[in-house]
Amino acid sequence: MDDKPANGRSGWKQNPAGVQKNILAVAMTEFAANGLSGARMDEIAAKTNTSKRMIYYYFGDKVGLYGRVLEEAYRQVRTGEQELELDHLSPVEALKLLAEFTFDHHSRHPDFIRIVMIENIHQGVYLEQSELIRLLNAGAIQKLEAICRRGREAGIFRDDVAPIELHWHISAMSFFNVSNRATFSRIFGNELFGAEGQNSLKNHLVEMIVALALKPDRRSRR
Repeated sequence: MDDKPANGRSGWKQNPAGVQKNILAVAMTEFAANGLSGARMDEIAAKTNTSKRMIYYYFGDKVGLYGRVLEEAYRQVRTGEQELELDHLSPVEALKLLAEFTFDHHSRHPDFIRIVMIENIHQGVYLEQSELIRLLNAGAIQKLEAICRRGREAGIFRDDVAPIELHWHISAMSFFNVSNRATFSRIFGNELFGAEGQNSLKNHLVEMIVALALKPDRRSRR
């Protein structure tokens, strides 16, 4: 294996965290574009600031690298959710902000969507092996549980509002907006994928999610 730094870069051994971050960023793009089977370690190494030998040192093999990329993809979206600081907002405003964030994050990070699509092709077997991903996604549901609890306590959310169902609806619409953009736009045109169309879709997503959570008598008061 080549152990010379790719691209003639030097100083790469002195910053292990930076090296790994760079490898993961490059690998995420490669896996998103080519899948697990199609991605090539030589190609990944050539685009990083390090060597293939060091990629194997840090990640073991291609499957190990793919697993870490999958974890990093989920870590990024869940870290963004944590940074929203929803606890000081009303339940309705917190739910709105979370839905808006998810829509915008997925739109800005198409590689995340593609990685998740690839993992679904693999029936989620690599995701299932990751304790970190389970913990990260448990935190996402806990955040929604807290919002729903506060909404019920305030008397504005339905008693049977289900956090995991809200998460499903938010994720489904935000995900489809990216995953099916190519086919949808070729069939129906690009109107929904310009700035105005995207803003309209996001606003309607928020309206639907909030309406789903609110008690029926509260919907007419908004």
